[in-house]
Amino acid sequence: MQLPEEKSPGASAAPSPGTRRPGGRTARTRAAVRDAVLAGLAEHGYPGLTVEYVAEQSGVHKTTLYRRWGDLEGLLADTLDLAGEDSWTPPDTGSLAGDLRALAREVVESFTDPVTASSGSAIIAAAFQSQRAADALRAYYGERFRRCEPLVRRAVERGELPAAQGRGIDAGALARAACAPLFLRLFITREPVDTHTADQSAAAALAAAHAGVFASSAGEPVPGAAAGTPTSQAPGLAARTGTGPSGPPE
Repeated sequence: MQLPEEKSPGASAAPSPGTRRPGGRTARTRAAVRDAVLAGLAEHGYPGLTVEYVAEQSGVHKTTLYRRWGDLEGLLADTLDLAGEDSWTPPDTGSLAGDLRALAREVVESFTDPVTASSGSAIIAAAFQSQRAADALRAYYGERFRRCEPLVRRAVERGELPAAQGRGIDAGALARAACAPLFLRLFITREPVDTHTADQSAAAALAAAHAGVFASSAGEPVPGAAAGTPTSQAPGLAARTGTGPSGPPE
């Protein structure tokens, strides 16, 4: 569930399998601009990023950048939108415990790896300075959380989570719970994170899921449950999906 990675100069801009980028010259231009934005964020941070830098690094004229993207906020928003068009799927380890551990470890790896950490951290920092960047980041992670629905469906099908528990299980809330403590350490308290803290966070989320903490709101079906499966409300346990820009780490 990582943010887009910075590419080294001259790296191929070819899309990953399953992406929805437009073809031809438009795709190449958009990919080149995206890579330049990520490189600029990693090198200078959001306050130091300029349209001139993006133009120089991407080879796209400044006039074209202003015409197509409007301003720096537009460039950053499109960078996140483009990143959300990839083929990322949640881990499938064969167990819910393993899936949550893998998801949490992915966050740790993404934000501690020298290749990916700088640009990802800069994008999150930009979301605190730009409302449009915050909106784009929220949408990016919202899509990531939506893709976590199979993680819960598989767990229900394997009998790891009760299909009739509460009103269903909010997959996005479960994924957030597995990752949120890591983001607290990374961006609020600035504490170190590692595999142990990732596993600890995942275990806490798993225990909460078994306790019914992530019950969905009324009317939402349980992923993987057969039609007509009876459900009963668990008062006080309904959890709505959050929308904060830093939450998972959507």
